[in-house]
Amino acid sequence: MGLRLLAFDTSTEQMAVALADGSRQWARNEPGGARASARLLPAAEELLHAAGLRWSDLDTIAFGRGPGAFTGLRTACAVAQGLAFALERPVVPLCSLMLVAEDARLAAGAGADLDTVVAMDARMDEVYAARFRFDGARWHEHSAPALYTLAALQDEWGGQPLPVLAGNAAAIFGPRLGVQALTTTAEHDRAAALLRLALQQWDAGAAVAAEAALPLYLRDKVALTAAERTAARRLVP
Repeated sequence: MGLRLLAFDTSTEQMAVALADGSRQWARNEPGGARASARLLPAAEELLHAAGLRWSDLDTIAFGRGPGAFTGLRTACAVAQGLAFALERPVVPLCSLMLVAEDARLAAGAGADLDTVVAMDARMDEVYAARFRFDGARWHEHSAPALYTLAALQDEWGGQPLPVLAGNAAAIFGPRLGVQALTTTAEHDRAAALLRLALQQWDAGAAVAAEAALPLYLRDKVALTAAERTAARRLVP
């Protein structure tokens, strides 16, 4: 009997849920955002039903820990931790930016030694970004996920063309992003990439105890106050 793994990510406006039962695999992309908290468990149950499995049949739960939307990260972590405690199973925390890099790898048809910068819109004219390298078997973090202003991102990676730029920031910010790449990729199949990354990380020994199912928050301030919004409007000519 092969590994039975459930994986999910709710860090963006798209929810991804996937299941592996040995060589059998299922993956589903759905609208996320505010809907994720209501749809995550039902979607997971639907995949388990399709596979003929019960919750107790699972060996582990993988989840996207961020960075990403505050509410989405809380949803994924709470569900992962609740399931892990109830089932007495380990969890596999996944970097949500690394998930985008894995999606880009398949879309590009690339194999070993792939160098990718991921840049995702973080709202408020900021970007979540990181740099990863694929060695033919799994990803390695070359530059840790961080929150950048557009100017800071340009200082970090704007000097020369990048091998691969993945994520939605290029499409959202356009020339304002100030970063050039030899290849720019859009999202292909987030759920399928999620499952591949989860299996890679399991094989790499990344599973941890349920109490370690914690989100990766990069922004302490998730919204401006009314006074700050008023002050900002006064600065606009």
